[in-house]
Amino acid sequence: MRLAGQIAIVTGGSRGIGRAIALRMAEEGAKVVLGARDRDALSATVKEIESGGGSAASIALDLRQPDAPAVVANFALERFGGISIVVNNAGATKRGEFEDLTEEDWADGFALKFFGAVRLTRAAWPHLKLSKGSLIFISGVGGRTPGRQFAIGGSVNAGLLSFTKAMAEAGIRDGVQVNAINPGTVRTARFEKRLAAFAAERKIDVSSAEQRYVEEENITRIGEPGDIAALAAFIASAEGRFLHGSLIDMDGGSTKTI
Repeated sequence: MRLAGQIAIVTGGSRGIGRAIALRMAEEGAKVVLGARDRDALSATVKEIESGGGSAASIALDLRQPDAPAVVANFALERFGGISIVVNNAGATKRGEFEDLTEEDWADGFALKFFGAVRLTRAAWPHLKLSKGSLIFISGVGGRTPGRQFAIGGSVNAGLLSFTKAMAEAGIRDGVQVNAINPGTVRTARFEKRLAAFAAERKIDVSSAEQRYVEEENITRIGEPGDIAALAAFIASAEGRFLHGSLIDMDGGSTKTI
């Protein structure tokens, strides 16, 4: 119960990595507030946490809206009386060739993952200062090594990594721990779609496509949401407190640069 007494906000908490982080932090003793758009999926995650003896609440909203992050922060304060952990996880960006990406695609990518994180950080920062809490950004290895198909995502993630470093310096002054996790390829619904397309391109069945993918990407394996969740829980615990301003690649070895 390394996070007993903590109050955590996890955005994008209805599925994938965000859901896994919410479940793990609740298991570690934190009271968890989940924010996302899918009300039913949020409710199901809250029920799962509560059935395991944990404490959680959810609020359905669109973090692309400028006022939504403050609503999440206020909800956590009203429900649990404070904020001591914030995990900015929400956000998926469109892949594709640059010529095919529209102005709306770019605006949408930055609105949710980048500006949603900036706004929630702004809303939660005074409370994180009071609790001497922990702020974690879930960015992505594309921020270090973007590719042709990942122009939006690479740009957004790189911005988040820079923002992490800026807030980490403020955190030294204010007593707030700030770090970022860069997941590599993780088994989520988005990955399953990519794997199906990968299999179709190579004219192989999906069941054998994963091993081919691992070989071609030169990685150890496909990550699981629980891998990222375990790292997030460690960072926010007393054991991980010396981590500060760190941009941590958890990617099975996909990032080859120093």
